[in-house]
Amino acid sequence: MNRIVALVAVIVVLLLVASSTVFVVDPRHVAIVSSGDGAPTLANPGLHVKLPPPLQTTTLIDTRIQSFDAADADRFTTSDKTELLVNPVIRYRVSDALKLFAATNGDPQTLSDRLSSLSRDALGDAFAKFTLADALSQQQKLTDAARDTLKEAAAPLGIEVLGVSLTRVDYPSELAETVFKRMSAAREQVAADERAQGAAEAQQVKDDAARKRDALLADAYSQAQAIKGEGDGKAAAIAAEAFGRDPQFYQFYQSLQAYRNSFRPGDVIVVDSSSDFFRFMRSAYGDAASAPAATPRRH
Repeated sequence: MNRIVALVAVIVVLLLVASSTVFVVDPRHVAIVSSGDGAPTLANPGLHVKLPPPLQTTTLIDTRIQSFDAADADRFTTSDKTELLVNPVIRYRVSDALKLFAATNGDPQTLSDRLSSLSRDALGDAFAKFTLADALSQQQKLTDAARDTLKEAAAPLGIEVLGVSLTRVDYPSELAETVFKRMSAAREQVAADERAQGAAEAQQVKDDAARKRDALLADAYSQAQAIKGEGDGKAAAIAAEAFGRDPQFYQFYQSLQAYRNSFRPGDVIVVDSSSDFFRFMRSAYGDAASAPAATPRRH
C-alpha cells in the first residue's frame, strides 16, 4: 500500500514538473522566456520546453493589432492659444517583443502609461502647429503628423504605431461660449466680405451694361441722324423739283400745311383777313389777278 501511494506521489510530481516545463504559444502571441541571471529569449508560436519556475518564467505578448484609448480627455493648445479637450485612440502592434519586455517587463499597465505619455507629447506638438480653424477642418493632416511623431517615439518600446484618431474634439466648458462668439463673429465677417464682393461685382456688371447701352444708343442715334439727314436731303430735292415744275401749286400746298399747323378745332383767332397769310383762303390761286384766263368752251 505504501508503495502505491509513493508511486502516485512520484507520478504527480513528474506531471507537475512536466506541465511547468512544457508550454504552447498560440499564433496570436509570442512568449518571452526569462531567468534570473540570463538574457530573455523569444519563443514563437508552437510547442516549447523550459526550466521549471523559478528557474525560468514565460510572459505572453499579444502581437495582434491593438487599440489604446485614453480614459480621460487631455487638454491641448492650438497655435492661436485656444484650448481643446481631446480623446485620442492609438492603433499599434508589437513589432519587437524583446524590446517591449525590456522596457516594460511585460507589464500592461506600464505599457499603457508609456503610450499615454508619448501620445500626449505627440498630439501636443501637432496641435501647437495648427490654428483652431485648421485643427477642426484639417483633422486628418493633424493626426498624421501626430502619428509620425509618436511612431518615432514608440519605436524604442518595440511598438509600431499604425494610426492616430480623435474620438472627441471639444471646448472646455469655461471657454465654449467665448469660442462660439469668436467663431460667430468670424463667420459674420466672412459673410459681410462676401456680400461686399458680390455688391461690387454686381455694380461692375451694371456699369458695363450701362456703358454698352450708351454706346448702342449713341450709335443708333448717329445712324438715325444720318438716315434722317439723307431723307431730309431727298425730301428737299423732291420739293425743289416740285417747286420748279409748278411754283404756284407748291405755294398753295405750303400754305395748306401752315393752316393745318396753325389752327386747331375750337380755336378762336382774331386776325386781319386781308393778311397775305390768308391769300389762299381768298383765292385758290392766292391772287385773283394771277388766276388763269378761262378757256373758251367749244360746242
